[in-house]
Amino acid sequence: MPPATTTPSAESFAPPARDVGAPVRVALDLMGGDQAPEAVIDGALLALDELPAVSVTLVGPEQVARRLLADRGRSEACVIAPATQVIGMGEDPARAVRAKRDATVRVAAQLVRDGGADAMVSVGSTGATMAAALFTLGRLPGVTRPALAIDLPTPAGPVVLLDAGATVEAGPDLLAQYAVAGSAYARIRYGLPHPRVGLLSVGSERSKGDPLRKLAYDVLTGLAEAGLLVFIGNVEGHDAAGGPADVIVTDGFTGNVLLKGMEGAAAMVTTLLTGTILDPTPGPVTAGTVLPLLAEVSDRVGSAAMGGALLGVHGVVVIGHGSSSPRAVTGAIAQAVQLHRQDVLPAVARGLAALSGRSSLHAVTP
Repeated sequence: MPPATTTPSAESFAPPARDVGAPVRVALDLMGGDQAPEAVIDGALLALDELPAVSVTLVGPEQVARRLLADRGRSEACVIAPATQVIGMGEDPARAVRAKRDATVRVAAQLVRDGGADAMVSVGSTGATMAAALFTLGRLPGVTRPALAIDLPTPAGPVVLLDAGATVEAGPDLLAQYAVAGSAYARIRYGLPHPRVGLLSVGSERSKGDPLRKLAYDVLTGLAEAGLLVFIGNVEGHDAAGGPADVIVTDGFTGNVLLKGMEGAAAMVTTLLTGTILDPTPGPVTAGTVLPLLAEVSDRVGSAAMGGALLGVHGVVVIGHGSSSPRAVTGAIAQAVQLHRQDVLPAVARGLAALSGRSSLHAVTP
């Protein structure tokens, strides 16, 4: 997938001068996701009701968007950007984005590129959204492939996991890019002055892991010695639930497997607890008091809530889970708004630009 014809320099990523009170404009893929377009438009309207200073542009078939808005008595709530084509989950992402010039994800990315939106959100195909962002917005300087960064809620605070599935294969140089991008993201997003970066492996000892992990360990150690990040060594899968690391780095294949395993575990626990609470046997808890709390926890950690930021492209792009409910769509919009307001993109760009200056890194091969 080629980048945009012009690649911006690192100096172009200074925080933009803008009216802080102006609404953040979010381009929303109306046709993405398993429950589109109904869940998407309901999530958009919920976001408009709950989030301050936000405007939503629905990107999709105009007649569909107008009918759905009218059915909900909100005909004037959203701007509509017509797009007639949809990229399905089973299509080849790069080929489909090239062929379908009027696809919803491509039009949404064009709005960001041309200044018609501050961010884009899709809960459709991850591959198609990434391809549209790469093709239309281009890579940040020094980026080989972008990563999907997921914010995992834990009792000890959020843990940023990347890559969660944007690029299934990675070498040590790519994992280094993820580490620097994830560190910058966590620093700005969560106010952590020195985010602790861990490398996902099968054991915490330095000797553990496959050849990729061992090479990446040495590269990340070198970056830590150069002051580009704080590297704490290997971490294990259970550390994604809270532990020594603020940022966990891995390839997209392993990261997605870990994420899906966490989703399955959350669903299993929810099912088991629901069955226990609804058991007619008298006990110290009641369904009326516990079920709402259980629903809240499920909303936070279940599969529909797992959306993430695409780090490494020249624009704010948030990709939600395909099974997103209206509430999860609202959450993805809220994340996009926060990323724009916090100026996360310039921080990530500066970190990656510093990394790209280390020529010795590019001599490392898996």
